[in-house]
Amino acid sequence: MSVEEGALLLSQENIDLSEVKRLGLMGGTFDPIHQGHLVTAEAVRSGFSLDKVIFVPSGHPPHKAKKQITQKEKRLLMTELATVTNPHFKVSGVELYREGFSYSADTVQYFRDLMRKDSELYFITGADAIMEILTWKYLDKLFAGCSLIAATRPGFQTKTMVERLENHLDPAYLKKVFTIEVPAMAISSTDIRSRVALGRSIKYLLPEPVEQYIHKQRLYCDGV
Repeated sequence: MSVEEGALLLSQENIDLSEVKRLGLMGGTFDPIHQGHLVTAEAVRSGFSLDKVIFVPSGHPPHKAKKQITQKEKRLLMTELATVTNPHFKVSGVELYREGFSYSADTVQYFRDLMRKDSELYFITGADAIMEILTWKYLDKLFAGCSLIAATRPGFQTKTMVERLENHLDPAYLKKVFTIEVPAMAISSTDIRSRVALGRSIKYLLPEPVEQYIHKQRLYCDGV
């Protein structure tokens, strides 16, 4: 996707980056999006003084290539339903319209090309994902375009994560990895899908409009 095409897509999505100096990208499958994602995004936005956080649902995540995931349009709509009340949150479907696998480095480069040169970009993800960062594609490209923020849950062995990164990650890259503890990270999409399949309540684990949409569309009723 060219810069011109990217700018057109953001315009259609009502996303204006012209005055954004500090931007956060929240990547994930969002199958479904839940309160843990939202609390994490808001905690990072506040803690790192971000102007905006853009949620980017994954199109074809390589680490889930063999897993069945919900139709992309439905995941996009759930993400929009969950974030619409927060003026600092936006949703972009850029990865959903990209052919092939969705790599974080490509998404970061996409937004970097459309931002001011003096702006700062942060990619927000879970600490578990950061532990696997050495398997990510195009690390040089990723760190050239952003810093990473790893959200941890209470009790997570942050020291173990840091030691692993120190042993295997370039020191210049290590300086661009930050952590933040988020209590709501204990909520998981996998657990929510399991609860739905078992007929258990998912109320308050995710925004009510998303809960209603899941029940209306009968998502996850056939298992996780």
